[in-house]
Amino acid sequence: MATDKELSDFLKGVERRAFKQAAYAVRTDEAALDVVQDSMIKLAEKYGDKPAAELPLLFQRILQNTIHDYFRREKTRNTWVTLFSSMGSATQENEDFDILETFQAEKGTTAAESGSDKMEREQILAIIDEEIQKLPSRQREAFLMRYWHDMDVAETAESMGCSIGSVKTHCSRATHALAKALKAKGIGL
Repeated sequence: MATDKELSDFLKGVERRAFKQAAYAVRTDEAALDVVQDSMIKLAEKYGDKPAAELPLLFQRILQNTIHDYFRREKTRNTWVTLFSSMGSATQENEDFDILETFQAEKGTTAAESGSDKMEREQILAIIDEEIQKLPSRQREAFLMRYWHDMDVAETAESMGCSIGSVKTHCSRATHALAKALKAKGIGL
């Protein structure tokens, strides 16, 4: 069972990584802060009685679920905005009013992207995911832990059960292989 201090120390230690991961996923700092805060509250309320060793994996799963919940809520909100905008144009007294014309999406959000930008981003992400899946298992594991989950070299080494030097070698080989494969497909990052 984790003590209050262990739980607090864990949350302090994971805060920056969780924020980076959430910000990368939801693309706005405000939404990322909300996602991380909700995740931390859920962990403390529902899993605070678990052993300290189980907290990292529990938190990661909660964070992923909270990010998915965010996208589900956004999809529902967008559906309602679309429905209300079509209802508003059907009334005779305000024929010129369209709620979508007054709604401005924030720059840098997926709502502000054009259809072609969104399609291009999704295609590039699919290609990157495909190339990551082609990596040897140890390289893929090290790469994802270091650069997706933002774990440091020592944490990755401990989790993988290998030396720090092995993690560095696996990550180096993975990044070179990915860069070469993506360059061959005309993608420069």
